Amino acid sequence: MPVYVQHEALGKVNDVFDADAIWQAPGLALFSRRPLLRDLLERSPREQRGRAATRCFSHVTLMLPQEEVDDDRHLTRGARVRDLAEHLAALHQKDFGDLLKGDDVRYHVVGAERLAPGEVEVRFGHAVYLPAPGEKVQYTVSVSRDSAVWKNVCAIYPNQRLTLIGNDDQEATWTAPGWPFGAEGAVLLINDGPEVPLEVQVRPKDAFDCVYDAAKGYYCIRSRRGAVDGAGMPLRLLLRVTPAVSAQTPARMPSAPLAERPIAPARAARAGAPAPSARPAVWKPRTPADSELTALPLARPAAPAPAPAPAAAQPELDATFAPVARQRVALAALALPRLSRYRETGARSLEIGLNRALAPSGERGDAILSFAVDHDDGLHAITAAGRQPIQAPASFNPLDSAQVELLASSPEMADRYCALLRLPQAPSLPVAPGARFAFGRGTPVLAALRVLDSPRFLTSADGLPATSADRLGLSRNAFSFEAVADGYHIARLSPTQALYHLDPDLNFVAEIKAAAPDAPYRLPAGHHLVAGHYVLRFEA
Repeated sequence: MPVYVQHEALGKVNDVFDADAIWQAPGLALFSRRPLLRDLLERSPREQRGRAATRCFSHVTLMLPQEEVDDDRHLTRGARVRDLAEHLAALHQKDFGDLLKGDDVRYHVVGAERLAPGEVEVRFGHAVYLPAPGEKVQYTVSVSRDSAVWKNVCAIYPNQRLTLIGNDDQEATWTAPGWPFGAEGAVLLINDGPEVPLEVQVRPKDAFDCVYDAAKGYYCIRSRRGAVDGAGMPLRLLLRVTPAVSAQTPARMPSAPLAERPIAPARAARAGAPAPSARPAVWKPRTPADSELTALPLARPAAPAPAPAPAAAQPELDATFAPVARQRVALAALALPRLSRYRETGARSLEIGLNRALAPSGERGDAILSFAVDHDDGLHAITAAGRQPIQAPASFNPLDSAQVELLASSPEMADRYCALLRLPQAPSLPVAPGARFAFGRGTPVLAALRVLDSPRFLTSADGLPATSADRLGLSRNAFSFEAVADGYHIARLSPTQALYHLDPDLNFVAEIKAAAPDAPYRLPAGHHLVAGHYVLRFEA
């Protein structure tokens, strides 16, 4: 692979702010010391014909000991750093003026913690670019391992042609946070002007697969050598290149993934909101008799059996037939509540984690992707890479095999819910036809679908006891349902329970207000019902 970034350490310099000492050694001392900056530029030209240099590099980054850079900033407001950059640029222009071909000479001086006093390092090369004062950013580059938490890598400017992203800043323009492939390669971005789409290549090409996913708006880079992470999953890096807002190139690059669009900061705490009391008002004590109430299915007369076929028309079979429950109820999504509605309960945050099977898990160590709602209704995605604010709608790909969708709540439900988390693997349970069942916090029916019925998901204010997340918005007896020929009959059992009807695509249909056992609401098969945190799909 060509050398895109020339990174060299100079010999010891008595005064790191002495431009002449950094540029060239005096007299014959040149032969007894390591090459200095002028010699390095002369030996590594930008372009050459045969052995003759025809063009030299003009952008150079100079690294000095961080302590000395800090001292200069404290004592002279950075005057020595500025003088050093200007003096080196003048020497560069004087000695290589005929090889610049009209290029601007630019120097940038930074501090580096790894350098000892008197040490100086330089960087220049095909993939080293220093923006001009006031130059606008054309693209921003970010990377992710899970598509949920994205970390910025660098900005790309209109005149910046090559950018190399890798694991080590000794050989690359920028280091990618969480680079999983070690030192075996890098990603090369080629910018040939505003009229040409940005090109993304992997180096070396035989070591990686690089595929652009237009639907998600990012590149997926995988190792061809079968490398896996600690959990046995193939190594991958997601890379996204986003045009800057000021760049007039909407047709050249795909739009940003939903999870990475500009995020407004979480709204400030509402003024005048009451402080959590020592005993929240909504956590009402109940008598032992009330706590033991359990709704049981009411038996219904069985449908008359069909008349048997004549013996001559149907041969006798040596088989046993058992009834099969065709109706099922599935947990299609989880409704993330607005915790600001429950300030008096002391609820501070609700966090839902998904394990490698993309099923809800209350154990933090098992979760590869988590979603959290704070007390100001701010949404966050959490992975091993960190925590990042998000907005709905958004989609995430923590694994190659599945996609996790966070849907925006409809306006009719927005006062109660921030978003709907669609579950890629929707658990389901069968229900018997001809009987009425109750669903709620205190009912055993469909209890396996109440995956948030645990204090592990809810964080309360200090001094308050842990409690089940189901106590936010789900009554002990919320509603009843009965499978009928044309769908399901729904009846509200608690006058305070909010119920919403969603279609098969989780679009809002209606709020269920009038639904009594003697006059139930008909829910078509395949549609959804929202109660508390749960979005239940009633299947035929």
